[in-house]
Amino acid sequence: MLLKRKFDAGEFAILAEMEPPKGADISTMVNNATKVKGLIDAFVVPEMSNAVMRMSSLGGAMILQGKGMEAVMQINCRDRNRIALQADILAASGCKIPNIMAVKGEDPGFGDHHQARSVYDIDLLELLKAVEGLQQGKDMAGIDLAGTPDFLVGATIDAGSRDKSIELILEDMQEKIDAGVQFFITPPLFDLSAIEPFLARVNTEKIKIVPTVRLLKSLGMARYMARNVENVYLPDSLIDRIRKAPDKVSECLKIASETAAALKDKGFGGVMLSTIGWEDKLPQILERI
Repeated sequence: MLLKRKFDAGEFAILAEMEPPKGADISTMVNNATKVKGLIDAFVVPEMSNAVMRMSSLGGAMILQGKGMEAVMQINCRDRNRIALQADILAASGCKIPNIMAVKGEDPGFGDHHQARSVYDIDLLELLKAVEGLQQGKDMAGIDLAGTPDFLVGATIDAGSRDKSIELILEDMQEKIDAGVQFFITPPLFDLSAIEPFLARVNTEKIKIVPTVRLLKSLGMARYMARNVENVYLPDSLIDRIRKAPDKVSECLKIASETAAALKDKGFGGVMLSTIGWEDKLPQILERI
């Protein structure tokens, strides 16, 4: 459990999102992860992010874990009922996956199967409490387990959001801590000033906060995120910087590296690099940090 050891030791951890394939060919995922093996402390395997059908997070995490790369398996409330969720959690433990991260899951309307029906048998807090119960030896029906899982548990937190009051964000965080969460991943962070009010109220030495560093792929993507993505503040100065750059991809890589380095200097528990399909760019980001 490298990630847990780093958090416990107060060391800066580097996580990276690694999307499973939309298909059965795992070669690209494995090759991209292998290129940064030893530089990334854990790979976060999304569970069909944006409601796009892909190989499951459990499957992707099992593959990476089996090749000696620590994984964080995502679980969400959208696709499975409480029986199936608990079954996947136990399967992850049996496959020696040491970390799980609970998320709500985007509405299927955002994805590629618009006729799919959401499940949402339980909400996010109930899912976290279910994980905690399993780790204490009982399922959601109160029945004893034959062996208990032991995970480092993560969740998301809307730190830096300008759409929610700091009190609501802190209340949400405390409820998740009470349900067993040990680290939090934030939405993409492009301006450190956006998270200052949150940091003023949180002891980051005790609560591990891991901001997401999102690789912008183009000027158009930057403009779209600034206008349309909730809980994300992307300043005009950054958009202007990309606009003026002769090599916009190189500039975007530089911005991601600079942001990660600044977060490390700020004393966060780590960062999560999110390249959303450009996982082959991870080496270039890492060499600049």
